[in-house]
Amino acid sequence: FRQIKQVAGSDSTILITGESGTGKELVANAIHYSSQRKGKPFVKVNCAALSESLIESELFGHEKGAFTSAVARRLGRFETANGGTLFLDEIGDIPPSTQIKLLRVLELKEFERLGSSLTTQVDVRMITATNKDLARLVQEGRFREDLYFRLNVIHINLSPLRERKEDIPLLAKYFLDKYSAQMNKVITSLSK
Repeated sequence: FRQIKQVAGSDSTILITGESGTGKELVANAIHYSSQRKGKPFVKVNCAALSESLIESELFGHEKGAFTSAVARRLGRFETANGGTLFLDEIGDIPPSTQIKLLRVLELKEFERLGSSLTTQVDVRMITATNKDLARLVQEGRFREDLYFRLNVIHINLSPLRERKEDIPLLAKYFLDKYSAQMNKVITSLSK
Protein backbone atom coordinates (compact mmCIF):
# COMPACT_ATOMS: atom_id res chain seq x y z
CA PHE A 1 0.00 0.00 0.00
CA ARG A 2 2.88 2.37 0.73
CA GLN A 3 4.37 1.60 -2.66
CA ILE A 4 1.04 2.22 -4.42
CA LYS A 5 0.72 5.56 -2.65
CA GLN A 6 4.29 6.52 -3.58
CA VAL A 7 3.96 5.70 -7.29
CA ALA A 8 0.45 7.08 -7.80
CA GLY A 9 1.74 10.64 -8.06
CA SER A 10 4.28 9.70 -10.72
CA ASP A 11 3.57 9.33 -14.43
CA SER A 12 6.16 6.57 -14.75
CA THR A 13 5.31 3.29 -16.42
CA ILE A 14 4.57 0.53 -13.92
CA LEU A 15 4.97 -3.22 -14.25
CA ILE A 16 2.93 -5.31 -11.82
CA THR A 17 3.92 -8.97 -11.53
CA GLY A 18 2.52 -11.88 -9.61
CA GLU A 19 0.65 -15.14 -9.92
CA SER A 20 -2.90 -15.22 -11.25
CA GLY A 21 -5.34 -14.08 -8.58
CA THR A 22 -2.90 -11.96 -6.56
CA GLY A 23 -4.76 -8.73 -7.31
CA LYS A 24 -2.73 -7.12 -10.10
CA GLU A 25 -5.78 -5.39 -11.57
CA LEU A 26 -6.83 -4.13 -8.13
CA VAL A 27 -3.39 -2.55 -7.72
CA ALA A 28 -3.68 -0.92 -11.16
CA ASN A 29 -7.11 0.45 -10.16
CA ALA A 30 -5.72 1.80 -6.89
CA ILE A 31 -2.83 3.51 -8.67
CA HIS A 32 -5.06 5.16 -11.27
CA TYR A 33 -7.72 6.31 -8.81
CA SER A 34 -5.04 7.69 -6.46
CA SER A 35 -3.28 9.59 -9.24
CA GLN A 36 -3.74 13.02 -10.78
CA ARG A 37 -5.33 11.22 -13.76
CA LYS A 38 -8.21 9.83 -11.68
CA GLY A 39 -10.81 12.00 -13.42
CA LYS A 40 -9.62 10.84 -16.84
CA PRO A 41 -10.25 7.52 -18.62
CA PHE A 42 -8.97 4.27 -17.16
CA VAL A 43 -8.90 1.81 -20.06
CA LYS A 44 -8.17 -1.88 -19.54
CA VAL A 45 -7.03 -4.39 -22.16
CA ASN A 46 -6.46 -8.11 -21.60
CA CYS A 47 -3.71 -8.80 -24.12
CA ALA A 48 -4.06 -12.58 -23.76
CA ALA A 49 -7.70 -12.42 -24.87
CA LEU A 50 -6.86 -10.83 -28.24
CA SER A 51 -5.53 -12.67 -31.27
CA GLU A 52 -2.35 -11.47 -32.95
CA SER A 53 -4.40 -10.16 -35.87
CA LEU A 54 -6.71 -8.09 -33.61
CA ILE A 55 -4.41 -6.66 -30.98
CA GLU A 56 -2.91 -3.86 -33.10
CA SER A 57 -6.34 -2.69 -34.21
CA GLU A 58 -7.55 -2.84 -30.61
CA LEU A 59 -4.62 -0.82 -29.26
CA PHE A 60 -4.02 1.64 -32.10
CA GLY A 61 -7.33 1.71 -33.96
CA HIS A 62 -7.84 1.54 -37.71
CA GLU A 63 -9.09 3.48 -40.68
CA LYS A 64 -12.00 2.45 -42.86
CA GLY A 65 -10.72 -0.07 -45.41
CA ALA A 66 -7.53 -0.91 -43.50
CA PHE A 67 -8.55 -4.57 -43.74
CA THR A 68 -11.54 -6.53 -45.02
CA SER A 69 -13.88 -6.04 -42.07
CA ALA A 70 -12.83 -2.42 -41.36
CA VAL A 71 -16.06 -0.75 -42.49
CA ALA A 72 -15.54 2.42 -40.44
CA ARG A 73 -12.79 4.29 -38.61
CA ARG A 74 -12.26 2.98 -35.09
CA LEU A 75 -10.34 4.61 -32.27
CA GLY A 76 -7.92 2.37 -30.46
CA ARG A 77 -7.45 2.01 -26.73
CA PHE A 78 -4.53 4.48 -26.70
CA GLU A 79 -6.73 7.24 -28.07
CA THR A 80 -9.59 6.26 -25.78
CA ALA A 81 -7.26 6.49 -22.77
CA ASN A 82 -5.74 9.84 -23.83
CA GLY A 83 -5.12 11.95 -20.74
CA GLY A 84 -5.70 8.95 -18.49
CA THR A 85 -4.27 5.51 -17.85
CA LEU A 86 -4.01 2.44 -20.08
CA PHE A 87 -3.77 -0.89 -18.24
CA LEU A 88 -2.36 -3.70 -20.36
CA ASP A 89 -2.97 -6.97 -18.55
CA GLU A 90 -0.99 -10.07 -19.54
CA ILE A 91 1.60 -7.96 -21.38
CA GLY A 92 3.81 -11.06 -21.70
CA ASP A 93 1.40 -12.43 -24.31
CA ILE A 94 1.79 -9.52 -26.73
CA PRO A 95 3.21 -10.59 -30.13
CA PRO A 96 6.66 -9.38 -31.28
CA SER A 97 5.22 -7.22 -34.09
CA THR A 98 3.07 -5.34 -31.58
CA GLN A 99 5.96 -5.04 -29.12
CA ILE A 100 7.81 -2.82 -31.61
CA LYS A 101 4.83 -0.47 -31.98
CA LEU A 102 4.26 -0.40 -28.24
CA LEU A 103 7.89 0.59 -27.71
CA ARG A 104 7.40 3.51 -30.10
CA VAL A 105 4.38 4.78 -28.17
CA LEU A 106 6.33 4.59 -24.92
CA GLU A 107 9.32 6.41 -26.37
CA LEU A 108 7.63 9.05 -28.56
CA LYS A 109 4.02 9.13 -27.30
CA GLU A 110 2.77 8.73 -30.87
CA PHE A 111 1.48 6.06 -33.27
CA GLU A 112 -0.41 5.56 -36.52
CA ARG A 113 -3.78 3.86 -36.81
CA LEU A 114 -3.78 0.81 -39.08
CA GLY A 115 -4.30 2.00 -42.63
CA SER A 116 -3.25 5.59 -41.86
CA SER A 117 -0.08 7.55 -42.46
CA LEU A 118 -1.09 10.29 -40.02
CA THR A 119 0.65 10.32 -36.65
CA THR A 120 -1.50 10.61 -33.55
CA GLN A 121 -0.06 12.05 -30.32
CA VAL A 122 -1.21 10.68 -26.97
CA ASP A 123 -0.66 11.43 -23.30
CA VAL A 124 -1.22 8.10 -21.57
CA ARG A 125 0.19 6.66 -18.39
CA MET A 126 0.79 2.96 -18.91
CA ILE A 127 0.43 0.28 -16.28
CA THR A 128 1.13 -3.29 -17.32
CA ALA A 129 0.75 -6.61 -15.56
CA THR A 130 1.82 -10.19 -16.12
CA ASN A 131 2.06 -13.53 -14.38
CA LYS A 132 4.99 -14.45 -16.63
CA ASP A 133 8.69 -13.98 -15.98
CA LEU A 134 9.44 -11.25 -18.54
CA ALA A 135 13.18 -11.33 -17.79
CA ARG A 136 13.22 -15.01 -18.75
CA LEU A 137 11.19 -14.29 -21.90
CA VAL A 138 13.80 -11.65 -22.81
CA GLN A 139 16.59 -14.23 -22.37
CA GLU A 140 14.66 -16.68 -24.55
CA GLY A 141 14.22 -14.03 -27.25
CA ARG A 142 10.41 -13.97 -26.92
CA PHE A 143 10.14 -10.45 -25.47
CA ARG A 144 12.06 -7.34 -26.53
CA GLU A 145 14.69 -6.29 -24.01
CA ASP A 146 14.26 -2.58 -24.78
CA LEU A 147 10.49 -2.84 -24.25
CA TYR A 148 11.02 -4.75 -21.00
CA PHE A 149 13.18 -1.94 -19.62
CA ARG A 150 10.65 0.70 -20.73
CA LEU A 151 7.84 -1.18 -18.97
CA ASN A 152 9.83 -2.00 -15.85
CA VAL A 153 10.47 1.59 -14.69
CA ILE A 154 8.60 0.92 -11.45
CA HIS A 155 8.11 -2.73 -10.50
CA ILE A 156 5.50 -3.96 -8.04
CA ASN A 157 5.58 -7.68 -7.27
CA LEU A 158 2.56 -9.18 -5.55
CA SER A 159 3.14 -12.25 -3.45
CA PRO A 160 0.49 -14.98 -3.38
CA LEU A 161 -1.92 -15.24 -0.45
CA ARG A 162 -0.15 -18.38 0.82
CA GLU A 163 2.81 -16.11 1.61
CA ARG A 164 0.65 -13.47 3.33
CA LYS A 165 -1.52 -15.55 5.63
CA GLU A 166 -2.05 -12.55 7.92
CA ASP A 167 -4.30 -11.13 5.17
CA ILE A 168 -6.73 -14.08 5.27
CA PRO A 169 -8.82 -12.83 8.25
CA LEU A 170 -9.09 -9.38 6.63
CA LEU A 171 -10.26 -10.90 3.34
CA ALA A 172 -12.67 -13.25 5.12
CA LYS A 173 -14.25 -10.31 6.95
CA TYR A 174 -14.52 -8.30 3.73
CA PHE A 175 -16.32 -11.12 1.90
CA LEU A 176 -18.47 -11.91 4.94
CA ASP A 177 -19.67 -8.29 5.07
CA LYS A 178 -20.12 -8.09 1.30
CA TYR A 179 -22.21 -11.23 0.93
CA SER A 180 -24.15 -10.65 4.14
CA ALA A 181 -25.31 -7.34 2.70
CA GLN A 182 -26.11 -8.87 -0.70
CA MET A 183 -28.16 -11.66 0.88
CA ASN A 184 -29.81 -9.40 3.50
CA LYS A 185 -28.55 -11.69 6.25
CA VAL A 186 -26.73 -10.83 9.44
CA ILE A 187 -23.68 -13.03 9.63
CA THR A 188 -21.14 -11.88 12.18
CA SER A 189 -18.47 -14.59 12.11
CA LEU A 190 -17.01 -17.59 10.35
CA SER A 191 -15.91 -20.83 11.96
CA LYS A 192 -12.21 -21.55 11.98
